[in-house]
Amino acid sequence: MRAAHEVQDRADELLTAAVQQARDEGRTWQEIGKVLGVSRQAVFQRYGQPIDPRTGEVMNTTALPEADELARTVIDDLAHARWADVSARFDATMRDRLTEEGLAEAWAHIVGLAGAYESRGETEAVRAGDFTTTDTPLTFEAADFVARITFRDDRTVAGLYILNLDPAGGAGGSLTAR
Repeated sequence: MRAAHEVQDRADELLTAAVQQARDEGRTWQEIGKVLGVSRQAVFQRYGQPIDPRTGEVMNTTALPEADELARTVIDDLAHARWADVSARFDATMRDRLTEEGLAEAWAHIVGLAGAYESRGETEAVRAGDFTTTDTPLTFEAADFVARITFRDDRTVAGLYILNLDPAGGAGGSLTAR
């Protein structure tokens, strides 16, 4: 296993260098993504170095290290009707826009459409600008959703959405906008 892990690490280093060389030669993110079998956004998010238009500096692209744990906690609090615990994590804007009653009402709406909450999957986190956004698959009795939670660096919640994975199903939506 150790040898396989070392090979994987070296392959990752080679791929990173190859992507950088392709960019240096003028290749677009679209072209690189096509070769790698992913979207241009996916390849940019993994290998790009966005420049902050406010400062001209390279932006931090590292997600909060505990983002997955923060997301799991918010989801578990939602699933157990701990509305005060969820809203206590909100930043000022979220607190102004979504009351505990509104949060409970939105969760009840989703349960009314999809049945009881059953479980959550593995959380993925990505940083964009000043925020870390997590996507966590959710399984309900009759439908699957994704909990998209956006965190500030101070670990407060700046956005909370429950997204329907089946756009034709008509269920789902946003608990609130960021």
